[in-house]
Amino acid sequence: MSRLDRLKMGKVDTKHFQQFNELLRYVFQVTKKDLQMVGWEEREIALAKKPVLDQADVIGWFDGEKLVSQLAVYPFQVNIFGRTFEMGGLTGVGTYPEYANMGLMYKLLRQALADMQQRKQSISYLFPYSIPYYRQRGWEIISDKMTFEVRDVQLPKIKKVPGYVERLHIEHTDVRTVYKLFASKMHAAMIRNDLAWDEYWRWDVDELTAAVYYDHTHQPHGYLLYWISEDILHIKEMVYMDQEARIGLWNFIGAHFSMVSKVVGNIFMNEPLAFWLEDGDIKETISPYFMARIVDAKQFIDQYPFKASGTDHKVTVKLEDPMLEWNQGVFTLYVSGGGKGEFIQSQEIPAVSLDIQTLTTMLLNYKRPSYLASISRLKGDVAAVTILENIIEMQTPYFSDYY
Repeated sequence: MSRLDRLKMGKVDTKHFQQFNELLRYVFQVTKKDLQMVGWEEREIALAKKPVLDQADVIGWFDGEKLVSQLAVYPFQVNIFGRTFEMGGLTGVGTYPEYANMGLMYKLLRQALADMQQRKQSISYLFPYSIPYYRQRGWEIISDKMTFEVRDVQLPKIKKVPGYVERLHIEHTDVRTVYKLFASKMHAAMIRNDLAWDEYWRWDVDELTAAVYYDHTHQPHGYLLYWISEDILHIKEMVYMDQEARIGLWNFIGAHFSMVSKVVGNIFMNEPLAFWLEDGDIKETISPYFMARIVDAKQFIDQYPFKASGTDHKVTVKLEDPMLEWNQGVFTLYVSGGGKGEFIQSQEIPAVSLDIQTLTTMLLNYKRPSYLASISRLKGDVAAVTILENIIEMQTPYFSDYY
């Protein structure tokens, strides 16, 4: 019997958690030294992942009793233009090298996507280790992040605000309160459940601290997650509901002027940091961040809030998908004047053609239809492209970590 014939696909559950973690650590090259640097012991790292195996959909290939390839899908939600979508967060993807080039991961991904469809998870996010690899399988870039570095002399001057900042434990309830309100208002933000928060904290250093901004009525309106190491203030995340909170949090950062030589962190493309700093000559590096793919175009469009234009629209498209047959073919997109969409199999001649990657990045508003047409990612009739341009909302996405 060949090696391939011995392999069986199956569910990875809690009895496999040690093998699950060993494969994760091998694939992502997490050493004992890495674990010690963030305070993890061997027993703790194994136990830490048990909730994933209980709550997530984890599948893998087994060679006898040995787990040799795996992936996990987290049951998450995202806010897309004010509407909550079920999302399958893909992570923990890995195969031992001696089992590579056997098509194992392709089949796992295909099964995971089919399972997502059954669970009505009409969209999937991931953080890619290889953009080409996932793009060939239907995922596309949907966000950028910006890494910044601000020297101590460039920190903003203190501005008076009516509220105040308190330093709190990172799991203080007010941190979650602010984020919940933020995620309900910000397009494409993760709606973090308990599992999402657990994974968000998974590899953080012990020194991570929360600084929460309260307005004059003592209501939390923003927070900063940060740590200080070797004279550098590192920002993990900054969330604020209004400009008062933003100023208050930067006042807090600026108060470290005599303690740190610089501030470094990650923010996203809708944050004009250099613009509002008095000395905007800061170091910024832009790089791709999350990728996503629509799992089921019919499910997704049925829920998707198109712009309410007051006029009914119809566009027939030819859609291609490298993995999923239910997303392949000719479909007519009907959008009512109130913004309700339907995506129905059609016999009409398509006005435009595109793949699932382009549909995903377009509907999440990372790239506009007119731009996608200009680079031939969206091909076809100019009038149809104009309709798409007019019925898709224009909002800047915000993306946050989910593992």
